[in-house]
Amino acid sequence: MQVKKVGFLYEDMFLEHATPVGHPERPDRLRKLVAHLKSSGRWKGLHHVQSMRASAQSIIAVHTPDHVDFIKRVCDSGGGALDSGDTYASAQSYEVALFAAGAAISAVDAVLNHRVDSAFCAIRPPGHHAERDQSMGFCLFNNVAIAAVHAQRAHGVDRVAILDWDVHHGNGTQHIFESDPTVLYISLHQYPFYPGTGASTERGTGDGVGYTLNFPLPGGTGEEEYLAAFTNKIVPALVAFRPEILIISAGFDAHKDDPLGGMLLDESSFAKMTHQVKGVAPVVSVLEGGYHLDALALSVDAHLAELAA
Repeated sequence: MQVKKVGFLYEDMFLEHATPVGHPERPDRLRKLVAHLKSSGRWKGLHHVQSMRASAQSIIAVHTPDHVDFIKRVCDSGGGALDSGDTYASAQSYEVALFAAGAAISAVDAVLNHRVDSAFCAIRPPGHHAERDQSMGFCLFNNVAIAAVHAQRAHGVDRVAILDWDVHHGNGTQHIFESDPTVLYISLHQYPFYPGTGASTERGTGDGVGYTLNFPLPGGTGEEEYLAAFTNKIVPALVAFRPEILIISAGFDAHKDDPLGGMLLDESSFAKMTHQVKGVAPVVSVLEGGYHLDALALSVDAHLAELAA
């Protein structure tokens, strides 16, 4: 069996996005992940792709200029809170966020130009809660949305699917594409839970009705129910849509050990979900949540192993 080429995008500068002491979205997430991949031997088998800095044009294709300017002003002034909750920026965060979004763009380029078969972006800050004009949920710019629009504009892709298996609903991604029939957004997530969106009745608006599919699951849901949703609903919906690229909002906080979630998956569960969807279209996977350091590292390793298989 031929091993697939899996692109891996990581830059040390992603560690420079600083959050307050005790914040779960911290640089140690990536430090632990990289250290684990090197010690397990996975690192050497990956095809390391350099991340580019996202252009202003690619960011404002998704976000309002006022939103971009606000983040830049906060960072230029030394950093601070970006919302009334727990989303923060440090002095370097604006630049880091441009490279995080740029990594997702670079991954799309690498996959659609056939340099690799699939790609994983080990980035921070995450993105799926960021709306057009608002940061929230640890997210500054919506990395997967920026990557999806780039695939369409730069590569002429007609149909993009976004699969979000983070334990939290990707409200930002849903809102950005809810009226767009060229982007299929599928999310399975703990519900009711933060951020409060993601009911099954939320199916899109206008021309986009039917192109948002939410699968809310109660706290305590395990692998059997997740895989049943994939087999019976998610995979058939993806196959029917016929996407030219599949972008995964790959949060690993549905792991049973995660401090911010209440689900019962383990690292092998993410490999099984990956197996179910990887043949639908070329995959670009973008890190979202996952806050137990060991669980995150093991889950990403399992996800990468399945992409390579």
